[in-house]
Amino acid sequence: MDDTVSRQLVELQSVIGHRFARPALLVEAMTHRSFVNENPTGHETDNQRLEFFGDAILDFSVSGLLFRRFPESREGELTRLRARLVDEENLARLAAHIGLGACLRLGRGEERDNGRSKPSLLADAYEALLAAVYLDGGMPAVEVLVSAQFAPLLDEAALNGLRDDYKTMLQELAQNLFGAPPTYRVTGESGPPHQRTYAVEAVIGGETIGIGEGRSKKGAEQAAARDALEKLNEREE
Repeated sequence: MDDTVSRQLVELQSVIGHRFARPALLVEAMTHRSFVNENPTGHETDNQRLEFFGDAILDFSVSGLLFRRFPESREGELTRLRARLVDEENLARLAAHIGLGACLRLGRGEERDNGRSKPSLLADAYEALLAAVYLDGGMPAVEVLVSAQFAPLLDEAALNGLRDDYKTMLQELAQNLFGAPPTYRVTGESGPPHQRTYAVEAVIGGETIGIGEGRSKKGAEQAAARDALEKLNEREE
């Protein structure tokens, strides 16, 4: 193995707080298929199987964090927040933060194509790393790593109200399900001028999906988006 990569792998173990009893697992987690294709010795294994396993481990671990941190949140809310936390962009950012790019074993083609900074490769390597940590040290070792990296993101979610940003959640879901964003229309106003209440509908593809009320138009839109999310979630079930 290249001496530079070897040094990076030693440093990575210090960064993540886990010293591998079986270093070969870490090497495998950092080995992209392009490296194996260009070095067909039969002794190298790429990280695709570890990535597959790590994806499930990540979902399980992050689900536990969300379940404990947000005891009042509904299943649908937790599912959508988890999806945002473990998406490719976020995983690539976390991978870059701990220096995974420098640890990757890539083929020459991927090196030329700046593979070390590709979000897809970084996200895949991050999932593979979690699987390697699990196989080497069990779930407690994974939870130490995941908690350290994701806890600040949960703090950010709580402080910035991301878990209550129903309009953003509905927009993402509507794009995935219908290929179009929702629109909102005010259907009524009531109360004195200093204490108005607004009624709003959330509409997707001409169909009213959710309704809500609030003391401001923005608040009513959030309420309508939340109602729409709950109804769409019921349809999916």
